Amino acid sequence: MTQKHYDTLVIGSGPGGEGAAMKLTKSGQKIAIVEKHDKVGGGCTHWGTIPSKALRHNISMMVDYKRNPLFQHTVEQVNVDYPRMLRVADSVIQEQVSTRYRYYSRNNVDIFYGIATFVDEHTLNILHFDGSAERVTADHFVIATGSSPYHPEDVDFSHPRVHDSDTILSLKHTPKSLTVYGAGVIGCEYASIFCNLDVKVNLVDTRDRLLSFLDDEITDALSYHLRNQGVVIRNNEEYTRVEALDDGVVLHCKSGKKFKTDILLWANGRSGNTSGMGLEEIGVRINHRGQIEVNEKYQTDQAHIFAAGDVAGPPGLASASYDQGRFVGAQISAGKCDWSLIEQFPTGIYTNPEISSLGKSERELTEQQVPYEVGHAMFKSIARAQITGHTVGMLKILFHRETFEILGIHCFGETAAEIIHIGQAIMSQKGSANSLLYFTETTFNYPTMAEAYRVAALNGLNRIF
Repeated sequence: MTQKHYDTLVIGSGPGGEGAAMKLTKSGQKIAIVEKHDKVGGGCTHWGTIPSKALRHNISMMVDYKRNPLFQHTVEQVNVDYPRMLRVADSVIQEQVSTRYRYYSRNNVDIFYGIATFVDEHTLNILHFDGSAERVTADHFVIATGSSPYHPEDVDFSHPRVHDSDTILSLKHTPKSLTVYGAGVIGCEYASIFCNLDVKVNLVDTRDRLLSFLDDEITDALSYHLRNQGVVIRNNEEYTRVEALDDGVVLHCKSGKKFKTDILLWANGRSGNTSGMGLEEIGVRINHRGQIEVNEKYQTDQAHIFAAGDVAGPPGLASASYDQGRFVGAQISAGKCDWSLIEQFPTGIYTNPEISSLGKSERELTEQQVPYEVGHAMFKSIARAQITGHTVGMLKILFHRETFEILGIHCFGETAAEIIHIGQAIMSQKGSANSLLYFTETTFNYPTMAEAYRVAALNGLNRIF
């Protein structure tokens, strides 16, 4: 059997794999990608970020339409179901796939479709969809196979009423009621999506508050607005069993509570996609979550094998995965990287309203005994928010009382994930350039949401002077 040889083989075509492949091919290497599905893009494009965010956007547009007084006389005529929303999201997926094909074609990146298994440290066996197989070799490997929803053994995911965050995107009807088990990012996002389709939603949280890694004021606001939209939130609950019936699903909890709804969405954890790849046989360590153990260079115990993205562990964000892929590509092609991965990256959580956060929270600063102050800009007072009708939310800046260094930025409301990047640019500056005073001494377009930075900065300074 003849074998093709490459400088680097990238396993997985999601953000991590794409970032690595693009960096490596631009560096002059001969590159190939192995993709286990029939289209490139990975879970991010087909089952995760893109479809869920496109779905959320379309539902938000429908909510805006229903709230707009100009269209009140037509509201009763609008009845869009969940499957139709999904079909609209499909068009975005196809655009993303086409874009990525152009990237790979222009840059002469070969694509193999099939399941990759390591035969030895430098050889992959690729099992194609038609049952045929071939072997390819490479000097280096980048594993970017992503993650999948965690499935506990005692939950029957083959039952048509039991779903995870992948299978919920193939639901063929709009349920009347839904229980979401797990109130992390994915659980909160889907609770927000379904409640805006007039579905009765139970959000069952295993912790004492939603998204406890965020600033408390932000999570308090999220809890309030989810409840205001009809979501029933139950904190500090842990399941004992899932009872799947013909007419619904019952989630039994240790507290004695029972939640019976049309369907159950299990959103409690994810596992790295490493099963069956033969990694442990060649000396690559896997932890109990199926994630690959790597060093600060994202290098495994086998020096020529790297991992990037969800399969390498936290933070599990598409944005961070792409940067990790590029970082790994630089390590392979040049032996070093002339830039470092940022330690503080923005989180984007696409609930309705959405959330974005960067840097320290009030809780963290208090525990670290840092003298800080807070500046707020409530969206209800921002002209652009009043014009668009998106007056729910706020921008919150945490800064050092003495140096005015920006320590944390937290935003809740429409376009929060866009707004955060203005503050990120200033926070990333060195020394005195990272200063709250930038926002008080800069002219912002009016009316814009960006103006919230000036309002929040002045509000904070007024607390000191």
